[in-house]
Amino acid sequence: VQLVESGGGLVQPGGSLRLSCAASGFTFSLYAMSWHRQSPGKERELVARISSDGGSTNYADSVKGRFTISRDNAKNTVDLQMNSLEPEDTAVYYCNANSKWNSYWGQGTQVTVSS
Repeated sequence: VQLVESGGGLVQPGGSLRLSCAASGFTFSLYAMSWHRQSPGKERELVARISSDGGSTNYADSVKGRFTISRDNAKNTVDLQMNSLEPEDTAVYYCNANSKWNSYWGQGTQVTVSS
């Protein structure tokens, strides 16, 4: 099983980034997918979640209207489009695959929002 995140980096406040998570080794279409983040000294928090068929999404209040989660079950990928980024969005972002049987995590990608 592998979840490989990409797309992180340094961006100025107000800018945009698109994170991508490529999944392999499990039946992707059976898993709800989510993005979480963790900044130093804080607990890991849920940012956005999408159901296995892509029909339902949920967002943390802090990112609603700025972030969009999407998935492609044909390509086994889940993306997080992040707009209007703020310094408070600085964190390591992790991809998670979750079902009633298993939960898998990626290694994380750093997002830094700074001028």
